Amino acid sequence: MSRQDTDDIVVTHPERVLYPELGITKQDVADYYRAVMAWFLPGVADRPTSVLRFPEGIGEQGFFQKHPMRGLSHVGHIRLREESGKWADYLCPRDASSIIGLVQFGTIEFHPWGARASSLDQPDHLVFDLDPGKGVAWRDVVEAARQVKRRLGDVDLQSFVRTTGGKGLHVVVPLHAPCTWDDAKRFVQAFARKLADEQPDRFIAKAAIDERGGRIFIDYLRNSRGATSVASYSLRARAGATVATPLRWPDLGKCKGPGDFDIHTVPRRLARLRSDPWDGFATLRQDLERALQTYAEPAR
Repeated sequence: MSRQDTDDIVVTHPERVLYPELGITKQDVADYYRAVMAWFLPGVADRPTSVLRFPEGIGEQGFFQKHPMRGLSHVGHIRLREESGKWADYLCPRDASSIIGLVQFGTIEFHPWGARASSLDQPDHLVFDLDPGKGVAWRDVVEAARQVKRRLGDVDLQSFVRTTGGKGLHVVVPLHAPCTWDDAKRFVQAFARKLADEQPDRFIAKAAIDERGGRIFIDYLRNSRGATSVASYSLRARAGATVATPLRWPDLGKCKGPGDFDIHTVPRRLARLRSDPWDGFATLRQDLERALQTYAEPAR
């Protein structure tokens, strides 16, 4: 991905500080996305995408946006039917210019759908978000991710792992085979609840924040039509300018925490890599047949 692909986009107020504690500017954010574009873009291109914008920096109020607005001439959009039955235009990045165009409007985070614009009713991956409650050590989050990996393997599902840039980890299951949102929801919900039922002192499958202390919330709610998850290599609007970073499973044990991967370290890491940590993710074809037989109640 050459820099020339986005050179026609003027980043106004490049000196504006977006991360006050680090002095990271709007230009630094644009330069980061340009540096990692070849790795980042495949995860968001041609997917409806919500963005988290902080035009005045993360010290000020930010907001999610999923609909196009005036001035976003480089950013694609798609018209789709919402659950209410109404039709609406959604942001749908096409290329590198779309990404830098959104950065120009103060975007820091990118949160795509789990389906492509060409097949909105067929998810092509699932996400289990392991979100630790207060008092849960990082090593326990790592072991929880490994346990989820093993359990998925028991039903013939290969999975991949990434840091979220926050406190937790994502275990991601590529499908790339026909699957409905209903089947996806039936499986992830049953999987999360069974794990929580078997190990209630370790896991919880309910979103209630006041009940998470000392336990890990298995957030399966990102696997429905219209739900989003943070993209691989997306910056996070958090202290430290952390990045959601794909890892090889063997490398997870070397990770000391989400702070290992940030706006400075990720481009250097990618420059050293000899192969993609998620090699095979984009082409692996697997379905939920055995998973649904093992975990989910029959559809009514």
